[in-house]
Amino acid sequence: MANFYNDNSDLKFHLGHSLMNKIVRLKERDFAEKNNYDYAFMDYEDAMDGYGKVLEIVGDICGNIIAPNAESVDAEGPTLVDNEVKYARGTQENHDALTRAGLIGMSLPRKYGGLNFPMVPYVMAAELVSRADAGFANIWGLQDCAETIHEFGSEELKNEFLPRFNKGSTAAMDLTEPDAGSDLQAVQLKATYDEKSEQWHLNGVKRFITNGDAEVSLVLARSEEGTTDGRGLSLFVYDRKDKAVTIRRIENKLGIKGSPTCELVFKNAPAKLVGNRKFGLIKYVMALMNSARLGVAAQSVGISEAAYREALKYAEERTQFGRPVIQFPAVYEMIRLMEVRIRAMRSLLYETARFVDIYKNYIAIAEERKLEADERAEQKKYQRLADVYTPLLKLVASEYSNMIAYDALQVHGGAGFMKDFPVERIYRDARITSIYEGTSQLQVVAAIRGVTSGAYISAIRDTYEKDTLKPELEYLRPPLVEMTDEYEKCATRVIDAGDSEYLDFHSRRLVEMAGNIIMGYLLLKDSKRDEKYLQTASSFITIARAENTARAEYIERFNIKDLGTLKYNFDI
Repeated sequence: MANFYNDNSDLKFHLGHSLMNKIVRLKERDFAEKNNYDYAFMDYEDAMDGYGKVLEIVGDICGNIIAPNAESVDAEGPTLVDNEVKYARGTQENHDALTRAGLIGMSLPRKYGGLNFPMVPYVMAAELVSRADAGFANIWGLQDCAETIHEFGSEELKNEFLPRFNKGSTAAMDLTEPDAGSDLQAVQLKATYDEKSEQWHLNGVKRFITNGDAEVSLVLARSEEGTTDGRGLSLFVYDRKDKAVTIRRIENKLGIKGSPTCELVFKNAPAKLVGNRKFGLIKYVMALMNSARLGVAAQSVGISEAAYREALKYAEERTQFGRPVIQFPAVYEMIRLMEVRIRAMRSLLYETARFVDIYKNYIAIAEERKLEADERAEQKKYQRLADVYTPLLKLVASEYSNMIAYDALQVHGGAGFMKDFPVERIYRDARITSIYEGTSQLQVVAAIRGVTSGAYISAIRDTYEKDTLKPELEYLRPPLVEMTDEYEKCATRVIDAGDSEYLDFHSRRLVEMAGNIIMGYLLLKDSKRDEKYLQTASSFITIARAENTARAEYIERFNIKDLGTLKYNFDI
């Protein structure tokens, strides 16, 4: 029997990180609920054992239900029947299996039927589901909406909606519109309040909505008359049982076909306000999007793992010129680089998830009691890190996912272009990761703050660079120090130029340079814990050093006066 958790030792390795002790104690409030719930953890060891057992259940469902269903779901897809989305047979089977296992709303507190899981094991579950079927991962991953209701909703709202998730309620975030995609400040769907009935109503159109016919939907709408920017937007919960939304169509997509993407028409749809008016975009959706970006990063790692395994299997079985193709350098180098990049982005994924875990737990604790000075300092530190690591992670993971899926198909040769092999579906599924929840270009816009504020260089110099290493690992530190010096010089050169367009032009190069250094150090830290990561760290640092040198040379040689030529001189 296949088990996607047990067959991947990297996941157990990252689950055992030293920071998990702090995370678990914060999340469990020093195990205050052990006498209130029979499934609450007694201590740290019990919690870690519990996370592992639940992830084994997820791995079993992924390996024996979700993955075997993936091809039929891709072929069948969802359908629209009497203004309701009907999932493909396999999709419904997947969702039912996870619901029976109690894995919907798994990060919610126990009083709402959740498992009270931290982000790290929850993100691991997301990676496992994504490896099995990236399209279904979108449906399962939208339980993030429950976290938003829990974090910002009133007690009445939480009590009404959160217990439904453990029973299998599906969710959606209805944000984008025909004229408001990346620019959510342009949202026009209207929310009006009826004083007599004390009821909000929604009217307008939403487009490209994942799982658009969900039972619980978070809807971004313009609540303030006469406004045109983000300050006029609020967030609402719409309940499908009110049947006030028309599903205009299900989009016919390139990939992730099992996940229904809908265009919706709201017609005087009753809804309930989440939190306070005017904070819909600037606070609540920003928090929701950060969670979604962490989810897409996990999805990207899962897709990459699936692609890598398909490529490795095919290369070992396919014989050409009298020997398996994996014995040819042109092939084994591609497969080796897939493994190296997967381990690099996985380390970045769980480093970021740990940062999110710590700061979010402190925010939750602050609602129960006043934080101590050192706790407030830690909360701010990890929140700053999470804010700049999340867009960096989403950028790197989604771009790597596309690269790895591309190479995996290439390893298959002409066979990969046919629908006879899963890699064709995996290749199509990977493409969306660098587009939705903020394109790669928008992730750079967010991540450049880590460059200009000095957050990346501070993390590198003050934390990673000062880490003690075993003597046998020290030879890998000097290349990373040199790369850091090079990065800092380039960042200073661009920032000191004082030209915002010049900074924008080189932003991606600077962000990717920082990302390469951070991932190099993370792999080096992994090697300190387990020697099996040493070769990965060495290979990655060699590749990253060459990439960063090329970027640095381009920045150094580029004349700021050439910007105008690049911008306007197009020969069409």
